Amino acid sequence: MEYNNNEQNNTATIAGTVASLPKLSHQTEGENFLEFQVGVERLSKTQDLIPVMVSERSIIDGGINIGDKLLLKGQYRSHNKSTEFKSKLLLHFFAKDIYRATDEQINEVKLTGFICKTPIYRKTPFDREICDVLLAVNRAKYHRSDYIPCILWGRNARFVSTLPVGSKLTLEGRIQSRIYTKTLDSGETEERTAYEVSCHKVVQQEDQQDAAL
Repeated sequence: MEYNNNEQNNTATIAGTVASLPKLSHQTEGENFLEFQVGVERLSKTQDLIPVMVSERSIIDGGINIGDKLLLKGQYRSHNKSTEFKSKLLLHFFAKDIYRATDEQINEVKLTGFICKTPIYRKTPFDREICDVLLAVNRAKYHRSDYIPCILWGRNARFVSTLPVGSKLTLEGRIQSRIYTKTLDSGETEERTAYEVSCHKVVQQEDQQDAAL
């Protein structure tokens, strides 16, 4: 599939199994957008459950049913969901093209954007190096940005941890879902799911953006 120049900074492909039935997310200018989940297995056999959004007009013949094998091409995007007390950043795979697929498991993302918060470097109890980065990826056609949490490992983590806000990067990796336990104000705990791009390749670009991103 060919993408136009305005979309080269955000391309993604996944292939996996439909894990939930599509339901209405929202309507824009008379066009319905649906959301559902696709499960993609890692080599370790762990499954990432990826939220997918698609226009109802892009649904293929036969619809979308639990257990269907699909190949999806599009972008990894973010949007803010406002509640009574705060705004929450939500992530989803925006499917532009949908195809029937086999059992092949694909999970690939390539993003070019700007570091918009100071990177957070840390080590695990097993001394593994990790760096968390929030990347602002311009969506030129719509004059807005997607804010994508990314995680880097080892020497890539060390490298990115030294870069200032505004640095331009190209990152390649996969969409990862991760379950964690959240302690509420009441003291109770609940399981939640975090989404991020786990990166295996990073390239620093020459131009930078103002740190007031």
